[in-house]
Order: sequence, then C-alpha cells, then structure tokens
Amino acid sequence: MTSPRADVVIDARGLEPPEPLVRTMEALDQLEPAGKLLVLLPREPFPLYRALEINGFSWQTEHRADGTVTVLIEHRRQ
Repeated sequence: MTSPRADVVIDARGLEPPEPLVRTMEALDQLEPAGKLLVLLPREPFPLYRALEINGFSWQTEHRADGTVTVLIEHRRQ
C-alpha cells in the first residue's frame, strides 16, 4: 500500500489513547460510501480492527520503516 488515495487523513501518532480511536470513529461516521480514511498510528490498533469489523468496514494495514502503522479504511463492499 504505497501512497494510498484517501479522502480523509488522521495523523494520530502523537495522541494518547483513546483519542485515536475516538477520532477515527467520528471520521468514519462522516465518510461517504465510496470514501477512504487513512489513519497514521504509532502502533498496531487491535481494538480498532474489531470496531471496523462490527461496523461494516474493510481495511488494509501497512507497517512503515519509520515505525508508523497506516490503516486505510473504507466501507465493505456488499
């Protein structure tokens, strides 16, 4: 997943939990059906994955060399 196109980007690397999850879920509430959200995090967001699954989203995770974990999220295709 190099240079993914996202409609919204959240850089949550400097935020304390649970703020990254809260901001991500708020952004997903506003995400258009064909939209994509990219979240930049300092670690793997395991609680987020369960929330995405429950709420009908799919995602791709990438671990970058600088330690950043990126999660590209979109509505699950039916």
